[in-house]
Amino acid sequence: MRKMAPPFTSFSSQVTLIIAITTSLFILSSSTSTTSPPQPHPFKKIYAFGDSNTDTGNTKAAENLPYGRTFFHHPTNRFSDGRLVIDFVTQALSLPFLPPYLDQNADKSIGVNFAVAGSTAISHSFFVKNNLTLDLTPQSLETQLDWFNKHLEAQGCKGAETRSQCDEAMNDALFWVGEIGANDYAYTIGSSVSGSTIQQLAVESVTGFLQALLTKGAKYIVVQGLPPTGCLTLTLALFGNEDRDNIGCVASANHQSYRHNAVLQSKLHDFRTRFPHSVIVYADYWNSYRTVVKNAGKYGFREPFKACCGSGGGPYNFQVSDWCGSTSSSSCSNPSEYINWDGVHLTEAMYKALSDSFLKGSFCRPPFKYLLGRKNQAGGEY
Repeated sequence: MRKMAPPFTSFSSQVTLIIAITTSLFILSSSTSTTSPPQPHPFKKIYAFGDSNTDTGNTKAAENLPYGRTFFHHPTNRFSDGRLVIDFVTQALSLPFLPPYLDQNADKSIGVNFAVAGSTAISHSFFVKNNLTLDLTPQSLETQLDWFNKHLEAQGCKGAETRSQCDEAMNDALFWVGEIGANDYAYTIGSSVSGSTIQQLAVESVTGFLQALLTKGAKYIVVQGLPPTGCLTLTLALFGNEDRDNIGCVASANHQSYRHNAVLQSKLHDFRTRFPHSVIVYADYWNSYRTVVKNAGKYGFREPFKACCGSGGGPYNFQVSDWCGSTSSSSCSNPSEYINWDGVHLTEAMYKALSDSFLKGSFCRPPFKYLLGRKNQAGGEY
C-alpha cells in the first residue's frame, strides 16, 4: 500500500481521506461450515475492545438514520444498519448486548464494551508528535486499557489484597479484542512515516495490551486480525484500477493487512507458550472476509463492493464529501444484498456472515468451540 501513490494531488485531500478512514474499522469474513451453533456457556460477562467495527456507542457519530435501521429500527451509534460481530457473539452466548463504557447509567454486570470508533493501536501521542492527527479521536488501545483498569477498580479489584474481587471480575469473562490498527495506517497516508514503522509500533501496542490482560488474569481471549482493507468501497474508489488482486480488491492494501496479521499471529503463538493456562484464539478476519467476497452469491450478496448507503451512484456509490446520512445520500432498499454499508463499514448481513465464520466455522485458530470446551472443563456446563 505504501508503494501506490494516493490518487489525489493535495495534502488537504489526503486529510479528508484520513477523516473518512479514521471512523472506519474493518471486519472479518465467513465460512461455509454447517457446524451447529455454540450452546450457552458459563461466561458471565464479555469485555470488548477495538475500533468502530466493535464500538456499540462510545462515540456519537452514527446517531442518525439510516444507521441502525435494519435490526434496532433506530440509531444506536453503531456504524452499520444493524448489529456488529460483537452483538452476534453476545447473542450466541446468551448474554445481553454490551453497554458502552461511557454510558454511566448502564448495567455493566454482564460486561462492558470499551471499543472506540476511530481508535488506534498506537498511542495518540505518536500521531501528535508527527503532526498526523486532527484530534478527532484521541482514544487509543492505551485509553481502552485505562478504562478497563478503572472498571476493575470500581468492581473492587485493586491489587493482590483484593484477590477474590479480581477473580470474580476476570475468571468468568470472555475478552473479545476486535480489529484494531487499520486507523493507524490511515493516519499516515501521504506522510513520511512508513508502513513498516506503523506495523512494528501497532503490533507492539497490541501485544503490550494483551500482555497486560493476561498478566491480570485473563483466561479466554479472542483476537481479531485486520480485514482485507483493499476490499472496502472507500479504498476501491480512491485507488487506480491497475492496483487490483484476483478478487477485484486493492492489492497493495490487502498485502499490507496480510503482513500485519502474519506478525501478530507469531506474537500470539509466543503468548500461548508463556501463558499455557489461558486460551488465546486468533479470529482470521482477512481470510474470512475474502471467502465471502469470492463466494458472494452463495452468501446472498449481490453487491460485494458498492456501498448501500452513500451518494454518487456508479460502481461504488461513494463520495467522501457526501457521507452516509448526509442530505444528498440515500440507502439501498435491501442492505442484506450488500457487503459494504457506508463505504467504510459493513452491513449487518456481512457482520453476521463473519461472526458465523468465527463461532461456527473454521476461521478461528484454535476453533471457538475449543475455547468453550476449555471453559467447560474449568467449571460449569454449557
